[in-house]
Amino acid sequence: MTDLCLFCGIIAGTVPSVKVAEDETTFAFMDINPGSDGHILVIPKRHSKDLFEIPDEDLTAVTLAAQRIAKAAVAEFGADGVNLLNCCGADAWQTVFHFHLHVIPRYLDKTKDRLVLPWQPGTPGDLEAIDTLGSRLFTTLDGQLSEALE
Repeated sequence: MTDLCLFCGIIAGTVPSVKVAEDETTFAFMDINPGSDGHILVIPKRHSKDLFEIPDEDLTAVTLAAQRIAKAAVAEFGADGVNLLNCCGADAWQTVFHFHLHVIPRYLDKTKDRLVLPWQPGTPGDLEAIDTLGSRLFTTLDGQLSEALE
């Protein structure tokens, strides 16, 4: 826990929240700046700044908790779908630097759903750039796998 972390304060009970679930590793609570009705945050109890720092076991626990909570939220709120969102770094919209997954119920009824996409899915990208970037990443990941197996 860090003294300056808002989410660590929520876990410690010094910052108020509306808790929806808790287990020995994770804590889930309602987002006070929701993108839709029923927007929930799922966090590890152990502080990790972001996706790059979270230990594997905490990431697994948060992801499984988010899946369980998403199923319950969709059923309970009558949502038409759900988004799981993680923002890693200030330029990727992260504003609280304690790893968290947003569980965002989605609704056809836009009075319940204020979240809009910042890009247009279905708009084709530059296939040559996609191929180049994919090949670069494949080579990097394949090299990491080879090193891990040695």
